[in-house]
Amino acid sequence: MEDLLRVEHLKKYFANQKAVDDISFSVAPGQIFGLLGPNGAGKTTLIRMITGIFYPDSGTITFQGKQFDPIHDVRHIGYMPEERGLYKKMKIGEHALYLAQLKGLSRPDALRQVKQWFERLEMQTWWNKKVEDLSKGMSQKLQFVSTVLHEPKLIILDEPFSGLDPVNSNLIKDEIHRLAQNGSTILFSTHRMEQVEEICEHIILVNKGEKILDGTVGAVKQQYKQNHFRLGIAPLSAAQLDPAPFDLIRGGEQEQIVQIHEGKSTNDVLRFLLDLSIPVRSFEELLPSLNEIFIRLVGDSPTARQFQPAS
Repeated sequence: MEDLLRVEHLKKYFANQKAVDDISFSVAPGQIFGLLGPNGAGKTTLIRMITGIFYPDSGTITFQGKQFDPIHDVRHIGYMPEERGLYKKMKIGEHALYLAQLKGLSRPDALRQVKQWFERLEMQTWWNKKVEDLSKGMSQKLQFVSTVLHEPKLIILDEPFSGLDPVNSNLIKDEIHRLAQNGSTILFSTHRMEQVEEICEHIILVNKGEKILDGTVGAVKQQYKQNHFRLGIAPLSAAQLDPAPFDLIRGGEQEQIVQIHEGKSTNDVLRFLLDLSIPVRSFEELLPSLNEIFIRLVGDSPTARQFQPAS
């Protein structure tokens, strides 16, 4: 399947600063793709090049199989920036209609789409409210609607859950999944790793303008696992642990977290426990969270490269 978006060797400099340094990646149609990184990593600069706001100093952007044309292709992109751009004195309904028509919809089509989205996100009673009267979370929902109502092929969401309570966060998550199922491609930018694990299929991690990680969420977690397991067993004595094929990471009354020694297997662990007649109630591999991987890679930048998966 042809990629919807392909970025190859993209670079962008501001004075002597490398904002984006030779980054390449591709996004498949219908994919929910995570663009991750700490503040100042280059995410926003990268997005602004993808949306035609900035021109790259070098490298290419391919959109729907052709070289990206900022003038014509931008109509197929919906961009929700982290910095919100709403007109405070406008009424919410007219504001949404205005933005929809800016994106090429006729007024009847815009009215139909806005009404459908307002109903879907439980915003029907907001029509005559002024934007300045909205809470941060309500403004976020309006911005989301304005981003997606023209049915763009590529939807770019920069920190879309900022200010939302758990109920409305789940509402937006459900809509993101529905949009992807209906063929939209989602580029999701954030530094909130727990949201990424819930939503994204594929991720890249950038730091100081460079890409340091690229893969599916499952593959990345497998890549950085550390042989940690949760054993449903009673605490072990020091004498029992001395010849064990694992190290105790932490323990409790009902379970122990262990790290299996290099060269040893889960069968070795089970055989060891059975030889001691220790009942095993459960045995579960613990994969690292994306947050743990993020901290390991970004927390100490000079050592980040040693954790980079082989290509």
